[in-house]
Amino acid sequence: MNTDELASEIYHAERRVREIQTKLHRWASDDPHRRFDDLYNLVCDPAFVLVAWDRVRRNKGARSAGVDGRTAYAIEAEIGVEVFCDRLRQRLKTRTFRPVPVRERMIPKANGKKRRLGIATEAAYCRVVQ
Repeated sequence: MNTDELASEIYHAERRVREIQTKLHRWASDDPHRRFDDLYNLVCDPAFVLVAWDRVRRNKGARSAGVDGRTAYAIEAEIGVEVFCDRLRQRLKTRTFRPVPVRERMIPKANGKKRRLGIATEAAYCRVVQ
């Protein structure tokens, strides 16, 4: 998929996501007691997955790899956005996606104390789903 096609796809996906979000917001505002039972389908929607990928990809954290050693840039170059999103959607639809726990390390602070640092494992998949 060339860059222009991807940019166009992302633009249309963002519009679709925004329309759905606006509709959900309006429904929730009109009826504060309304229940939204089937939101999982939105998580699996191709537009939502593509928009989530784009947000992860544009984030400066995309340059850092998870424990799996893969960055968003590497995924883009190795398998491509379309394949990545399709694989993720399939795992979500079949409910086989299981995030691996974040690896935590304690790192020293300037004042001598320590703080937790979370290192994602399947970084790209987990970030997109989050």
